[in-house]
Amino acid sequence: MTGRISALLISTALAAAALGCTSTTAAGENSGARSVPVAQTFAMKPGESVALAGNGQLKYVGVKNDSRCPPERQCVWAGDAEVTFEWTATGAGTESFGLHTGFADKASRPVAGHRLALVSLARGANPEAQLRFDSLP
Repeated sequence: MTGRISALLISTALAAAALGCTSTTAAGENSGARSVPVAQTFAMKPGESVALAGNGQLKYVGVKNDSRCPPERQCVWAGDAEVTFEWTATGAGTESFGLHTGFADKASRPVAGHRLALVSLARGANPEAQLRFDSLP
């Protein structure tokens, strides 16, 4: 009888632990991504995701078409790099887009009723991006 009670207690404890450890990947719901409030500059690395003011989740996919002038070189044009992202609004599908380092009109865009701007992009194989999330004027 003691063995049955022990087995029942262990089964109950395991079931409770499993329920307590559930995780959803819907944007803004227990995704494990750090939350970024409005009016803050923040850093991201490729593959990283953040929750933006409870409106959804932003993932930094990577950099493509990096034609920026190398450091310590003199170039006629500074070049451009496109930083690619995926935005998943709460309760909606995923949208892909890019922000650019070399074109001021392509360095920011509206996201979730706010403005997401690329502030800077480091150099290297997996460069860190500095971003800013602000209210629209």
